[in-house]
Amino acid sequence: MKPAPPTVLINAFYAFYDLHRPAYRAYAAACLAPEEAQIAVSHLFDLVASNWTSVVSEPDPAAWAWQRHTRAVARRSGRTLTAAEETLLLHEELRLSIDKIATVTGTEPAVVSTLLAAARRCPAATPASF
Repeated sequence: MKPAPPTVLINAFYAFYDLHRPAYRAYAAACLAPEEAQIAVSHLFDLVASNWTSVVSEPDPAAWAWQRHTRAVARRSGRTLTAAEETLLLHEELRLSIDKIATVTGTEPAVVSTLLAAARRCPAATPASF
């Protein structure tokens, strides 16, 4: 019989889930049909939960999860957004702050600001094109 994971790890997973799920769900809903968005988010958190011990040993668990989430959404939607397009979507359409985007995606706020500036210079990356 496999021993139960320590309570600290379980609590850490639920904290991660509570912090990230709303933004992950909103991002998926912006790119996919409602049922597809729900499935993508459920599958992501199943993956995170089943690999939680290794996920928390990553340099940035949020970056690990975000990368897998955006890949799954891209696979389901048939369209891969650039990092700048993702950031613009999160900021302009989903109204997330720069700090929240940094937290959700596992990047630094300065990188988020740079990606937003780059996306705004490129007319093809407007929110209407998502």
